[in-house]
Amino acid sequence: MMLPVPAHPLIFPPALRPAALAVALSLACSTTPAQPVDAARLAANGANGAAACASCHGARGEGNPAAGFPHLAGLGSGYLREQLQALADGARPNPVMGPVAAALSPAQRDALADYYAGLPPPFDPDRLAATRDIAAASADTGAWLATRGAWDKNVPACNQCHGPGGIGVGSAFPALAGQSANYIAAQLRAWRQGRRPPGPLALMPAVATRLSEQEIDAVAAYYASLPQAAQAAARPGQLRAGGQP
Repeated sequence: MMLPVPAHPLIFPPALRPAALAVALSLACSTTPAQPVDAARLAANGANGAAACASCHGARGEGNPAAGFPHLAGLGSGYLREQLQALADGARPNPVMGPVAAALSPAQRDALADYYAGLPPPFDPDRLAATRDIAAASADTGAWLATRGAWDKNVPACNQCHGPGGIGVGSAFPALAGQSANYIAAQLRAWRQGRRPPGPLALMPAVATRLSEQEIDAVAAYYASLPQAAQAAARPGQLRAGGQP
């Protein structure tokens, strides 16, 4: 009499084979290392149907002030990550950037943030920082708000967070100098309307709501023109290395 041969432990009954195959594929995928993102290529060509960053923000992240597209080069990676996430999930609604950010994977957004943070900013940081020593006239509303603030309305100087000359500080406070006036003003109004995440310590909505329309336009125009003003003010021999007068 022939005894039944026991099934091999790795041979599954037909009814269980699809489930076993799915588990095997899942395990295989989980052990496959993720391919690194080529951020420079992504910025130049786009991906997943999203437009190339360079088509609006310039080949080196220098921006397009005339069209209202901000420069990205040299901004903090943490700040850029937060903005891409907010654009992707709708916390910062934007009809142009929202679909682009949403089309990118988290890894691609992180890679782009690091890539642009590592590019040199489109301005001279030393010359801009040296503008902290230029006294602002009270009649120059933009310069006064940027360097002195409006303490009667509990508005600190913009430079206290964004650095001397608006060059940016760390990964959380982006550079303002050289961004277009239209862009800066639009962002301040977006904070007033609750259309941008509040940022560190929820400072920006509080500041923006205390500024008048005229003050918003004035401080936006000041930062937009500051790189050119700093360059014109710098004369040979006036600045030592590191931007010190």
